[in-house]
Amino acid sequence: MSLLQLPTRRLLSQAHCALKPRPSKQQRFCLQMARPSSNMADFREAFARAKHIAIITGAGVSAESGVPTFRGAGGLWRKWQAQELATPEAFARNPSRVWEFYHYRREVMLSKQPNPAHVAIAECERRLSKQGRSVVVITQNIDELHRKAGTKHLLEIHGSLFKTRCTNCGNVAADYRSPICPALAGKGAPDPEIEDAAIPVEELPRCEEDGCNGLLRPHVVWFGEALDAEVLAEVEKELDMCDLCVVVGTSSVVYPAAMFAPQVSSRGVPVAEFNMEATPATDRFRFHFAGPCGTTLPPALARHHTELIA
Repeated sequence: MSLLQLPTRRLLSQAHCALKPRPSKQQRFCLQMARPSSNMADFREAFARAKHIAIITGAGVSAESGVPTFRGAGGLWRKWQAQELATPEAFARNPSRVWEFYHYRREVMLSKQPNPAHVAIAECERRLSKQGRSVVVITQNIDELHRKAGTKHLLEIHGSLFKTRCTNCGNVAADYRSPICPALAGKGAPDPEIEDAAIPVEELPRCEEDGCNGLLRPHVVWFGEALDAEVLAEVEKELDMCDLCVVVGTSSVVYPAAMFAPQVSSRGVPVAEFNMEATPATDRFRFHFAGPCGTTLPPALARHHTELIA
């Protein structure tokens, strides 16, 4: 099944469900019985059998590292919501303001460390690789905390704060400099009383490829932009291969990532959700474990007694 087919099919399914009559008492009982389990022992048995595990992560896994999410009523940078700055149109209108916003986020992330959930995922990948088993992490996060924790097989579907892309030649490059360019030094404070730095465009980050000098932008997927087709193809391949899916700290409302785990569940593969609360997709999964990911995930991914370490 193609990922690109799912949104339409999902909408058709929802429309069909909306026309169905109210379920009988017996049907409601069956629906209740089908709700996700929170039995950790059962999950651990599925984990012990799995050969290829896909772990899908969202903002919740990084929130415990103190990473701002810029969501909700208080999620502002100065007087703007992230959705107002993270667009191609905003960058075209005011690249200085957008670069201040991303410079602030880069500087914040340089001070953050992986939490126990990131570490548990990376350790699980290392351990299982010695047993001929595999783990892939598919993340919506752009903070690189999975990479910092040691995860190797990582698909960053929304890009990275620490990569740039040239608006002229298209070159993508990693860049961990602080600041990324001299003009941004000391800029980007989020206080709503602070005025824009209004940095001249020629002083913003520029491409260092021979003869280019084009304006750089953060290599992240902005609102209104499509995800990288090659990355999506890799995600689909991994999801088709997996025999266990773990969803960590994601709201399951941002597409296309919101359909990844339901797609896996629809073919009978166990899906376990680790989140602070239930999400719109929870009832489609076999397991749900509520609570902070840094607390619930490490024991779930710890060495199973049946594992043999060479």
